Amino acid sequence: MSASALVTGRRLAAATLAAGALISVAALPASADDHSRAPRHRVEISAVQYNSPGPDDRSNRSLNKEWVEVTNTARHAVNLDGWTLEDEDGHTYTFDDYRLAGRTTVRIHTGVGRDSRTDLYQDRRNYVWDNRSDTATLRNDRGRFIDEVSWGYDRDRGDRGGNRR
Repeated sequence: MSASALVTGRRLAAATLAAGALISVAALPASADDHSRAPRHRVEISAVQYNSPGPDDRSNRSLNKEWVEVTNTARHAVNLDGWTLEDEDGHTYTFDDYRLAGRTTVRIHTGVGRDSRTDLYQDRRNYVWDNRSDTATLRNDRGRFIDEVSWGYDRDRGDRGGNRR
């Protein structure tokens, strides 16, 4: 066997090993990423009452008829301490020392009230959610996006209608 054939064989073997290493490196993050996407819990905005029924007279009764529901669809409780619920204008409600049990819903009212397991209050004296169009955005305690619900327009098409992202 000539020296040239040996060098060519070694190069071919090295190229094959390098290609195999690249394929396995590329495949590893994909399979690991699949496992990291399996949610431990699932929290979502399940309903929004952005236009409180009756006259918008800024009474506490009217303010508390404006609300957002957040649901934990998983079996295990989720600690919402530090999570935020925000509108497009930057009005932000921060959950404080609240644990949402598995498969339950909490309603966050705009007005003043006494917090309970099923109802929380932002203690505001003005409406938060715009009746024509707005977006409710839920983020975790690290500021990561969890869910959002929009109404009054379709952001992708620019026309009227609801949009969930």
